[in-house]
This record gives sequence, C-alpha cells and structure tokens, in this order.
Amino acid sequence: MEPLGDDIRHELGRFGPQGGIGEVVKAWPAAVGDEIARSAWPARFTRDGTLIVHTRDSVWAFELTQRAGEIQERLPNAKALKFVPGPLPEPSVEATQATPQGSPPPTREQSRQAAEWAAGIEDEDLRKIVTKAVEMSLANAPSDRSF
Repeated sequence: MEPLGDDIRHELGRFGPQGGIGEVVKAWPAAVGDEIARSAWPARFTRDGTLIVHTRDSVWAFELTQRAGEIQERLPNAKALKFVPGPLPEPSVEATQATPQGSPPPTREQSRQAAEWAAGIEDEDLRKIVTKAVEMSLANAPSDRSF
C-alpha cells in the first residue's frame, strides 16, 4: 500500500486556502507555545489567504496582532494573520489516562450502561456493535474535545 498523504493534500488543495487549515492547526501549538495556544486558535482562511485566528478576548487579539509577523513566519500557508475574539476549542483531558490506542477503556459502569441501552435490540450482532459503540462513546465523553 502507498501512503495517502500526498493524494489527500492534492485533493484538499482544490479547496483553495481553506484546504491548508489542517497543516496550520497542527503547527499552531509549536509556533506560538502552550499559553498562547490556550487563548488563541486558528479558525479559517479568507479567500485571499489571510488566516483568521480566534482569541479568548479583545485583549489577546490586540496583543497577538502586535506579534503577527513573528507568528506568521512559523506557520505554513499563512499570507497574513488577523486576530479576532471568537470561540475556542475546549481543552482536552490529559493524555495520561488514555490507552496506547488513544482512548480510555470503558469503566464497568459505562459497559453496564451501554449493555442496558442496547438491550432492546433483537439482532445479536447489531446489539454487540451498538453496545461497543456506546461503550466507546461513554469512555471518550470527557476527553474527545481535543484541539
């Protein structure tokens, strides 16, 4: 099998500047540091390639505007930066409670609740699939709000 990364980047390129948001989001924490990443996050590109960054409030927007040139040098695909107050992603729960696969295992209570919710499904195979999906959803509920 061949890696799909280049093909995916090519297809995303058809969406114009917005297709590069994934690379910017990935680079953001390293480009600005943890403190700024908790208070500002890339939101979208405009048609002219300007990256709109949502900030916690107008004070953060003003301060980061003063550092826009410095930050822009560290980011791929950003022709210019504009900082505006806006919604930020919720911080994720610490990864220490996750399994090597990235998701915490369901607790006994979560497994019991999942089985209870799926109990009304007559088809055994479907009931098992739904139970597993509900277990995973319940186990990920506190930590699925990653950046």
